[in-house]
Amino acid sequence: MVGTPCQMVAATKMDKLLDEEFPVDIKIGLFCMENFSYSYMKEMLKEYDVDIKDVTECRIEKGFAWFFLTEDRTVKIPLSKAKKCVRKNCTVCMDFTSELSDVSVGSVGSPEGWSTVIIRTEKGLKLIEAAEKDNYIQTKPIADSGLKIMEKLAKEKKSESKEEIKKRERVGRPVLYRREIFGDEYENEVSNCTFQDLKGDVVDIGACVLCGACVYACPEEAVAIKDRKPELVGKCVEGCNACYVACPRTYIPDEILSKEADNKPFGDYIKIVSVKAPMVKGQDGGVATALLTYALSSDMVDNAMIVDKSSIEPWKPEAKITDNIAEVLKASGTKYSACPIFKPLKESKEGGS
Repeated sequence: MVGTPCQMVAATKMDKLLDEEFPVDIKIGLFCMENFSYSYMKEMLKEYDVDIKDVTECRIEKGFAWFFLTEDRTVKIPLSKAKKCVRKNCTVCMDFTSELSDVSVGSVGSPEGWSTVIIRTEKGLKLIEAAEKDNYIQTKPIADSGLKIMEKLAKEKKSESKEEIKKRERVGRPVLYRREIFGDEYENEVSNCTFQDLKGDVVDIGACVLCGACVYACPEEAVAIKDRKPELVGKCVEGCNACYVACPRTYIPDEILSKEADNKPFGDYIKIVSVKAPMVKGQDGGVATALLTYALSSDMVDNAMIVDKSSIEPWKPEAKITDNIAEVLKASGTKYSACPIFKPLKESKEGGS
């Protein structure tokens, strides 16, 4: 799967903490400062006389949100203005570089046309080395100046989010995923937590990341995302805390995400390189797309979880699972709105595939 830092947290929690086998084998995380509300962004564009259906590409860089439109038109909106569309949950996220992924990919720190890749696990290293050997990607050392830019942004995100977390905690709005908690203590805290606890601790206070992990984890199909938030549509099974455990904004055991990571701008990693994919025309070197296509074509994975654009609502992100490389290529490019990425994984499980 390819996803944002919070989605990487959810995938890691489900893999390590739920009883059933979690099918995601390789996690490709994206650099992420914040995500935007689709409805708010749509309304903001109207202020600039832009219909969102005319947007062909969106990029966040150099202090602006750039919207590339049909007929070779471009509208740039100051990021300070676009910030009003940022979802509330993003302001408490401490992770810029998807620290719980196997491989992290982002444009910051590398030359134009290249991506910065942080290799975090042996599995991630194997993917990068194999893809380079088969000419899907090219790598080169990252410049010290690029690392300094990355470090500055990562530290800024950690610092600003830490201040927001302190502010929320002072007024009684808990940020549970940042609480230091260990083994037995964690088990005691979450053992009796149902969807109602998830609703009170996360959804009702604007901390939901809309990833759909709660929908995927529920064994009774009692949770669904409606009206842009998770809702209970069935009955919770007594003793089941799967939705609460899966959520990236509830408690995370220190064994999974140690608070010592606060002192590491990029988290733990093996090495950092600059990468581009000559065969893929992508937004920032096409690296994430190239890695997906290589993993599929080499039978390293059976399917890929991707985020494409909805065919019904223009530019709205839509998650899907595919083994079709053409679909992977079509879905390339960043979508800056929240997306329930685990929803199609649930549908796949229900369908028995």
